[in-house]
Amino acid sequence: MGILGWIVLGLVAGAIAKLILPGRQGGGWIITLILGVVGALLGGFLGSVLFNVGLEDFWSIQTWLLAIGGAIIVLLIYGLLTKNRGRTTA
Repeated sequence: MGILGWIVLGLVAGAIAKLILPGRQGGGWIITLILGVVGALLGGFLGSVLFNVGLEDFWSIQTWLLAIGGAIIVLLIYGLLTKNRGRTTA
């Protein structure tokens, strides 16, 4: 899969992950989609290390599941890191 395929996969995976994890992660849709690309890379890496499967074909269900799973992990981590930012204490 080429770099353009990775970007499209990550953007869609980020959008799906945002639908699965609604809430206030901060940053809006742009950050969510960028985190989706990072999550797709993470999902592919974890899939190859843990399950000996990678992101082979764009239309493969395992590719999409790994990318969405990675995007969910990245969104959860990002949400934990930015949870207290933006709050003002009186």
